Amino acid sequence: MSQLSSGDQQKSKWIQRFHPAPDAKTRLVCFPYAGGSASYFHGVSAALSPAVDVLAIQYPGRQERRSEPLLHSVEDLAQQAAEALRPWADRPLTLFGHSMGAMVAFEVARRLTADGAAPLSVVVSGRRAPTRVREENVHLRDDQGVVAEMELLGGSDLRVFQDPELRALFLPVIRADYQAVETYRYRPGPPLPCPVLALLGDRDPMATVEETHDWAALTTAGFALRTFPGGHFYLNSQAPAVITAIRDHIGSLVG
Repeated sequence: MSQLSSGDQQKSKWIQRFHPAPDAKTRLVCFPYAGGSASYFHGVSAALSPAVDVLAIQYPGRQERRSEPLLHSVEDLAQQAAEALRPWADRPLTLFGHSMGAMVAFEVARRLTADGAAPLSVVVSGRRAPTRVREENVHLRDDQGVVAEMELLGGSDLRVFQDPELRALFLPVIRADYQAVETYRYRPGPPLPCPVLALLGDRDPMATVEETHDWAALTTAGFALRTFPGGHFYLNSQAPAVITAIRDHIGSLVG
């Protein structure tokens, strides 16, 4: 796999690098949840730099990419994210995704592995294994139905939905992301050659411990599951513990 210069690395619209760590041995790539953006991981970047070079994926249609067309499938998100990440594979990559981001991270890992650049590890958060299918239709609901889902999960500032302009800005993004994750279906293939760490809130309505444990079948290199107090967005209140778990996990792999 050819590597590009650091200047070429910086050009990608897909990647935000809040605290560059040019001397770090390894990189952590963070994938947002449905409706989320790269800035969600600013705190993770601050906490791990300079020991880890943290990259946050920015999907189209939000923040500085808000004028770009939305993508409506996990496969499209993963394909384009993987292409953007190839220049950064000059150091070991750990892929970390929450909720929808876990699915995108998994599919990116499959693509990088097929290209001969398997990641160091994959950390999945708040998401059952892709082999576990629930029939869900949030993306087909009316606007109030989508907002109700946001209220259930508790991850969004619901005040944005009370402002007509902000509502018109955010709802299409959330709907497109829900379409991506709800229509995604796992395609059988080789298991990952890297370890998988799964993180889960113990009251998460989107994934049970049993459903999450099925990630173990998708790797040949070891699996671990950590639970934390909280619901689907447990990592908001448990951020220090989650960051420590990720730091320790990466440290156990790179020394």
